[in-house]
Amino acid sequence: MKKYTLTLLLFFLIGISLSAKKVYLFTSFNEPATEGLRLLYSYDGYKWTDLGKIFLKPEVGEKKIMRDPSMVQGPDGTFHLVWTCGWKGDRTFGYASSKDLVHWSAQREIPVMMHEPDAVNVWAPEIFYDDEKKEYIIVWATTIPFRFAKGQEEENNNHRLYYTKTKDFKTFTPAALFYDPGFSVIDAMIVKRGKGDYVQVVKDNTRPNRNIFVCFGKTPLGPWTNPSPRLTGFLTEGPNCAKVGKDYLIYFDDYKNKRYGAIRTRDFKTFTDINDKISVPEGHKHGTILIVDEKVLKGLRD
Repeated sequence: MKKYTLTLLLFFLIGISLSAKKVYLFTSFNEPATEGLRLLYSYDGYKWTDLGKIFLKPEVGEKKIMRDPSMVQGPDGTFHLVWTCGWKGDRTFGYASSKDLVHWSAQREIPVMMHEPDAVNVWAPEIFYDDEKKEYIIVWATTIPFRFAKGQEEENNNHRLYYTKTKDFKTFTPAALFYDPGFSVIDAMIVKRGKGDYVQVVKDNTRPNRNIFVCFGKTPLGPWTNPSPRLTGFLTEGPNCAKVGKDYLIYFDDYKNKRYGAIRTRDFKTFTDINDKISVPEGHKHGTILIVDEKVLKGLRD
C-alpha cells in the first residue's frame, strides 16, 4: 500500500511539472534610461503587456543608466542580468542577479575593457548560457579608434564585437575579439538551434545600412560565416530572437519609425514580415526575451 501511494504521489508531481504554464518575458527600458529595468510579458510571443513597474533601478556607472538589459536564467534558477551602464567613456557593463526578479543582488560594474585605454565604450552586452560547456558568454560592442578599417564610419563609431566568459560571475576571461566582419557591427545575440548549429543575429552599423542580418557558426563563439542579406529596413537595431513553436521570431527596434518590428523564420533563410501580428507597448526599447514558469510572472505581479 505504501509503495502504491508513493507511486501515485510521483505521478501527481510529474503531472504538475508537465502542466506548469510557461510565459515569455521581455526585458526593457524606456528613454532616457535612468529609471531602470522594465519587463513585458506574453503568453503567445506575439502580444506583449508592460508590467508597469521598475524592477531594478541602476546604481552603477558614472551616469547611473540602464540600457539594453539582457537576461538569462541559469540551470540553478538564478537570473543573471547585464546592461549598458554608460554611453561613452565607460569600459564596463552592469551586472546583478536574482532568484525571483523582485529581490536583487548588489549591482556591480564588470571591467572588461580596462586594458584598452582608448576604448570609447562598452555597448549592449548580450548574455548567452552555453549548456554544453556550462558557462556564460557575454558579447558587447566596443570602438577602439584606428584599430580597424573604418569605411564611412567616424573613428569613434567604428565598432567590433568582443566577449568574455564566466562560470560564476566572479572571475571572467580576458576580453577577446568575437566578430570582425570588416565593418562596424553592434547588438549581437547568439541563438542555438542544435548541437554544432548556431546563429548570430547582429546589426550592420555602417552608415549606408544600419540594419540587421544573420550569420552562422558551429560553436557559440563562431567563426561566423555565410552572412545573409540585410533583413530589416534602414535604422533598425537591438535584435532579439525567440523560439515560438516551430518558428523563430526576430524582434527589433525600428527607431526610424519609432516602433518595434518583427520578422519570422523557421530556417533563417526565408523571412516573413509579421508587424501586423505583433503588439509591443509604446516606448519599449532594446531587450531580450526568455521563457519562464508562470509562477515567476505571478510573483512579479504581486
